[in-house]
Amino acid sequence: MLPDLDSLALFVKAAETRNLTRAAESSFITVPAASRRLSLLEHQFKAQLFERHSRGLELTAAGERLLLLAREVLASVHHMRAEMTNYGAGHTAVLRIHGNTSAMAQFLPADIASFQPQHPDIRLVLEECWSADAIRKLRSGDIDLGVVVEGVDTSGLVCLPYRHDQLAAVAPPGVDLPATVSFADLLEHDLVGLEGGSTLTRLLESHATELLKPMALRVQVRSFEAVCRAVEAGLGIGVLPMQAARGTAQSMNLRVLPISDSWASRQMLLCTRTQAAGDSPLAALLAHLQQCARRAEAEAGVPA
Repeated sequence: MLPDLDSLALFVKAAETRNLTRAAESSFITVPAASRRLSLLEHQFKAQLFERHSRGLELTAAGERLLLLAREVLASVHHMRAEMTNYGAGHTAVLRIHGNTSAMAQFLPADIASFQPQHPDIRLVLEECWSADAIRKLRSGDIDLGVVVEGVDTSGLVCLPYRHDQLAAVAPPGVDLPATVSFADLLEHDLVGLEGGSTLTRLLESHATELLKPMALRVQVRSFEAVCRAVEAGLGIGVLPMQAARGTAQSMNLRVLPISDSWASRQMLLCTRTQAAGDSPLAALLAHLQQCARRAEAEAGVPA
């Protein structure tokens, strides 16, 4: 006989609170009923899970192990419920998209949103991550589409061009920098950047090495807004995608200066594991995103 999920959930609550009464109350059952459920679990697993004392419950070695496994089971059930919800309300397909931080901060959400009304039967699940993480999840089959910036290893994947972004320096008003600045100029100052796992930070470190100059990365944070906050506080100069930086920096009275180096203009890529079939939901999404990119470039006057 397999343990039921309610009993596993009760066990986790009892293990975390170390108190049967509180576990029973949070499960909306009586204390005797909770005690019977836990005793039945011990019978099913043929192992004592708790030491019962006047001061409460203490997990045995078997109980400690079951706590880890039970949390995994319950998390999987919650994930399963969420996945099945995705197919509700008439949805016939679900596409999972992971977009790098730069794309998510600039244009990807709007491009995705404009696709949805045209295809109400396709549910899109969008999440932000670093480019390298998107590639890893794409290869493992966890997602259907990765929106990444050039520079990550995309070998073996199908990649299509998407949008461009221009890197820019974000500086306080008083810092003496030209209107268009080179990366070499920035290396004379303390820098504020994203954490080391980001593609942008690795790109900057690589070009600092090529210039044979140290990069004084004084502060590392996890979001574009946090970079701007640190710059506003006087901790250094930030390097961010220009379009993303402008929205946040303007409210903080920060200067946004395009970086003149050729590599500072970056190509975004749409990556899939295999070639999308011509009539598939994924193919329709790829075509839409590329159309959005072409329209944006035409509006900006970029030659086709």
